[in-house]
Amino acid sequence: MSFTELGLRAEILRAIAEEGYTEPTPIQAKAIPVVLAGRDLMAAAQTGTGKTAGFTLPILQLLSTKPATARGKPRVLVLTPTRELAAQVEESVRTYGHFLPLKSTLVFGGVGIGPQIKALKSGVDILVATPGRLLDHVGQRTVDLSGIEILVLDEADRMLDMGFIHDIRKVLALVPKQKQTLLFSATFSDEIRGLANGLLREPQLVEVAPRNATAELVSQRVYPVDKARKRDLLIKLIDDHHWHQVLVFMRTKHGANTLAEKLNKADISAAAIHGNKSQGARTRALADFKSMKLNVLVATDIAARGLDIDQLPHVVNFELPNVPEDYVHRIGRTGRAGASGHAVSLVCVDELGLLRDIERLLKKPIEKIVLPGFEPDPSIRAEPIENGKRGQGQRSGSPRGGNRPGNAPKGAPPRPGQPQRGNASRGNAAQHHSGSRHR
Repeated sequence: MSFTELGLRAEILRAIAEEGYTEPTPIQAKAIPVVLAGRDLMAAAQTGTGKTAGFTLPILQLLSTKPATARGKPRVLVLTPTRELAAQVEESVRTYGHFLPLKSTLVFGGVGIGPQIKALKSGVDILVATPGRLLDHVGQRTVDLSGIEILVLDEADRMLDMGFIHDIRKVLALVPKQKQTLLFSATFSDEIRGLANGLLREPQLVEVAPRNATAELVSQRVYPVDKARKRDLLIKLIDDHHWHQVLVFMRTKHGANTLAEKLNKADISAAAIHGNKSQGARTRALADFKSMKLNVLVATDIAARGLDIDQLPHVVNFELPNVPEDYVHRIGRTGRAGASGHAVSLVCVDELGLLRDIERLLKKPIEKIVLPGFEPDPSIRAEPIENGKRGQGQRSGSPRGGNRPGNAPKGAPPRPGQPQRGNASRGNAAQHHSGSRHR
C-alpha cells in the first residue's frame, strides 16, 4: 500500500513525499482510515511504529476539509506525558501540514508561559500540550477548550504511570462530550481499558505488535558485573567497540548526573537528561547527541520517553528498570525502522531478580557474557535496590512500581511518528507556526 491509496489530499501527500516516504507503516495503514471515518480509536503501538503520523496525517486531512465550528478556538487537543514527546508531535504537525493553512502551538512546562499565551491568543487549530501546563492556562483563562472536535491521548499508559490521571479527568471535563477521541498506548492494560471505557464510543481497536514484544532486530546481551565496576566496564565497551552514539539508562536523576560527569572525566563526551534539567538544556543535549557532538546521552526513563533518534545503534541499561515492561520500552529506542540495534545490560547481583522478571516477560533468556577482568565477585551479597522500589526482585508499593511525580522516574520510549524509514518528527520545540516551516 502507498500513501496515495489512503485518500489524503494532495497537499499532505506532497509534504509526505518531501520527507522521502512512500509507504505507510502498519499502524498508519490501519489507523488512518479509522480516523478519517470519524471513528473513535484505541490503538496499541510499540515504540518506533510511526504512530504519531498515524494520527497527525488524518487529523490534518479532517481539519482542512471541514470548516471550523468555533473560530479562533483550538479544534484538536493532543495530550502527551512529556515535553519532548509534545515537541515531536507538534513538529510532525508542522512537517505534514506545511502546505495547509492550519496553525499549531505547543504548550508545556519548564519554559516561559508568555509566548504560549501570545500564540493561543492569535488563534490555533491544533494544540499539543502536557497536562500540567495546559491546566495552568485553563486557570489563567488563556485557553478555551470548548471547540475541541478531536482529542488525542498519546502514550496514555505512561500518563497514568506518571500520575496524570486526575489532570486528565480535569481536562476531559472541559472538552465537549461530542468529539472524536483517539487513544494510543504501548499496551492495553486493565487501567487503560478502564480509562477507555469511560471515554471512547464504540472504538475501533488496532494493535500492530504483540504485547510487550521487543524489536526483532535488536540484539540483547547481559554483562554480569559488580556494581562498583559498571562504570569501568561501560567505558571499556565504548572504547573497544568504538561506539559513537549510546543512550544509557539510569534509575535516578542523581545517578544520571554522576555517570555523565565520570564519563566526561574519562574523555567520553556525555550529558545527562532528566526532569530537573531546564528545557533548554534538554533540547541542547538532545541536539548535540543527534549530531554526534556527544557520544553518550545518560537518561532517566521519564526524560527519555518520546525521544526520537534516527537509527540509534546502542542502548545500555546501566541499571535495570524496576518494572520489566520498561525494559521493552528502553531497548525499543534502537532497532527501529528496519535498522539493526544493540541493547546491553550491565547487571550486578542486586539486579538478578529484576533480570529474571524481564526474561519471564520476554519468555526467553538473554545471552550472558562475562568479560575477562570484570568477573563478578561471588562473595558480594545482594542488597536492596537503592530507590527502595525493588529489593532482590520483589515488588513493593503499587503494581506499577508506585511511580508518581517526584518519585524515581520510570517509563520509557515510544515513539514519535515516522512513516517507514526513520524519523518524521524531529522534535524542535517551536512555539507556534502557521503553515510555514521553521528550522
